[in-house]
Amino acid sequence: MKIHRIRKTMHSVGISTIRYGLVINLLEIGRIKFEDYEVENIRPLVTSSPPLAWLIARLGEKNVARLLGVTEIVLGSLIGAKPIAPRVSALGSLAAVGMFATTLSFLATMPEAWQETHGEPKLSLAGQFLVKDVVLLGASLLTAADALHAAERR
Repeated sequence: MKIHRIRKTMHSVGISTIRYGLVINLLEIGRIKFEDYEVENIRPLVTSSPPLAWLIARLGEKNVARLLGVTEIVLGSLIGAKPIAPRVSALGSLAAVGMFATTLSFLATMPEAWQETHGEPKLSLAGQFLVKDVVLLGASLLTAADALHAAERR
């Protein structure tokens, strides 16, 4: 009986840590998209991505960075709304799944993601930066499932 309570507590604390860690990441990463240095940092990512490159041609780099920033801030806010609006939170988490799947696609579209000078291809610093999105994608799936479960209980 005691192990069951410990497991439930650990599960609850773990899901909350994942949820609000994801929220903090999205809010902070979204916020810095409004800084000029971040426009420079994301340039190789977005210019080599077919889904985003056309946006740059239409809106310009600074506006695309800001659009991404607003998207990340909105998704972080939606995910964090679980206690008051679990369905909205689930929607935000599912949208984040799409966003992280898109950023993971940069591993295939961005030549700078790989170092090929050391034998077989290895992740570069840019590739290492991108691969963390696998964890964020998994966190988004877990928070979506958790929010949908909370919505069903209401």
